[in-house]
Amino acid sequence: MGVAGSVPGPEGPGRSTGPAMDRDEVDRALARLGAEHEAIETSLLALQDHAGRRLLEGAELTGLTKDRWAATEQRITVLWAYFDAYTAALHEARELRARRRWPGREDLAELTDVLRDRGVTLAGAATHCAPTGPPPPDTGPARLAEQVSLDELVTRMNELYAQSLDMVVASDSVWSALPARIDLLAAELARTRSLAHSVGVRPGEHPAGDELAEITDELSALRAEVISDPLAYWHPAQGSSAPGGGRADTERYDRAARALEDIRREIEAVLTVRQDAEQRLLRLRDVLSRADRTLTEARSARGEVLAKIAASEVPAVSGPSTVLQEQLRAAAEYRRHAQWHRLSPLLESLEREADDELLRARESLSAVTAPLAVRAELRGRLDAYKAKVARHGMAEDPLLIERYDAARRMLWSAPCDLRVAEQAVLRYQQAAAEVLVPRRSGPADHRGNA
Repeated sequence: MGVAGSVPGPEGPGRSTGPAMDRDEVDRALARLGAEHEAIETSLLALQDHAGRRLLEGAELTGLTKDRWAATEQRITVLWAYFDAYTAALHEARELRARRRWPGREDLAELTDVLRDRGVTLAGAATHCAPTGPPPPDTGPARLAEQVSLDELVTRMNELYAQSLDMVVASDSVWSALPARIDLLAAELARTRSLAHSVGVRPGEHPAGDELAEITDELSALRAEVISDPLAYWHPAQGSSAPGGGRADTERYDRAARALEDIRREIEAVLTVRQDAEQRLLRLRDVLSRADRTLTEARSARGEVLAKIAASEVPAVSGPSTVLQEQLRAAAEYRRHAQWHRLSPLLESLEREADDELLRARESLSAVTAPLAVRAELRGRLDAYKAKVARHGMAEDPLLIERYDAARRMLWSAPCDLRVAEQAVLRYQQAAAEVLVPRRSGPADHRGNA
């Protein structure tokens, strides 16, 4: 109010006895009370003109706000009654002081009663309205008048003003924070709903369409509740005594905003699908075609392995995935009929599964052709050692010729027993190693036995 805490001095409210004030004390008290009167009047007029108060007066309130505004209106009425009594007492004191330049004992006693003691008369409803709440229920005849001091009256006004301003500021803070944000979110919701409709995301046809309808209803209900009962969306600050201390409760708004953002990203993903659906479908056809060709090659290689490699376990090769082919045809139909909301998730799953299918086909081909790769490695090793032996001029060694021919017959005949052929290659390698190692000093046979 601008006057809280401004009442100084040792004179406590309700004091009825004590020495009379002298002229200087009276003049100082009048000056102080005059300044207080101006501050109180300024605060009351500011409260009267507060935008939140005008909104409260014109709104159709419900719930907590309706109850608290009814009590606040009564407080403001009593507050003005107190101010009128304060003004009248101050005017009376000024008139008493203006009678004489040098007031006598009786004048000072009368001024002391008005300025310091219980010199203010409160009449009517103002005498029984508690500063901390609405008037109590009628339990008996009300007092017709009450005598209080000016200091006590200021204290009461401070309390009533703080409570009234707190309610007005809290309501205005909620109205300032939430409706405008709800309107902005509703505008974004309308744009998202229009985009969703353009790609086939509609209520009853797609979960996101149902969620958009739910968010629309939620925002409408939230706005109506905020307008009619703003205090239901107000969190007072803990431990704060300042009027209007706290914050607006935006939990429901934030939840709706997050849900709309999730749907907006989903709609954007669907729009992206509409733009590149053809390219993604072409890639899917290519990946599945490569997977089919790889499986065909694996089946052909399996027959070759079974014919050419003996005593080898060759895994079976499965056929192409008919499920993926059916899903690919469904995706093409969705694109043809512009059902982008259905095409989007199907393309994502198809791309993952098609890549997995190609990887599976390649692994199957590798597993089937492994025996042939082993045979090719043994052939390469055998020929490499033969070339090495020839470079050292030992190609005509009878033992090497015998072991080479034995290994070659096994590797180039069908079916080839890989285990036996590998042993034959190892024997040839050992013989070649013995021939190629330089002879040591001392007697040795013609093969240079190491």
